[in-house]
Amino acid sequence: MLRKNILDAVSAPGSLAADHDIIATRRTLLLAALAAGLPLAASSGAAKANKLNPDETIVTRPDAIKFVPWSGAPPYSGEMATLYGGLDTPGPYLALMKWYPGYMSAPHSYATDRLSLVLSGTWWVNSGADFDPNQTVPVPAGGFVRRVAHTPHYDGVKRDAKEPAVIALFGIAPVDLTLVDPSKPGWRQV
Repeated sequence: MLRKNILDAVSAPGSLAADHDIIATRRTLLLAALAAGLPLAASSGAAKANKLNPDETIVTRPDAIKFVPWSGAPPYSGEMATLYGGLDTPGPYLALMKWYPGYMSAPHSYATDRLSLVLSGTWWVNSGADFDPNQTVPVPAGGFVRRVAHTPHYDGVKRDAKEPAVIALFGIAPVDLTLVDPSKPGWRQV
């Protein structure tokens, strides 16, 4: 009887457990709406009257983000979309990287740390100068990877993946990508 009373109390509206469930449900619905690309604001007259100041807030809709194939790489191996700054322009940058199944980078390093957040798919990563795709570690969507400056590493998407991996990259440029073995291409087919 005491257990039932406790469960009833924590599940009652306004209780900590009930509030937690409501917050979790709201969070799930918000994330689902964002993932589906649904508008989050109602289309009332008041909402339409508000004008966004493009000098203060710059919005890029998903359909306006353009991925560009990597130069010198095979078609559908990898693409980039620079959202802010640039990899060779001094200062902070934010870019999206898309790896297609069956391709990985050759071991390389950067002059500065790189922070990476996997947005979709699974990204396979490893550290070291010896390329061995069988030793890579999977990082699923939502995972975070920090690449430490001047340390060799490699990454990409294994051949049997069902989808590309999209990774958000942030760091301070210039990146100064350096291949461990510059006599070989910067990518590998796996």
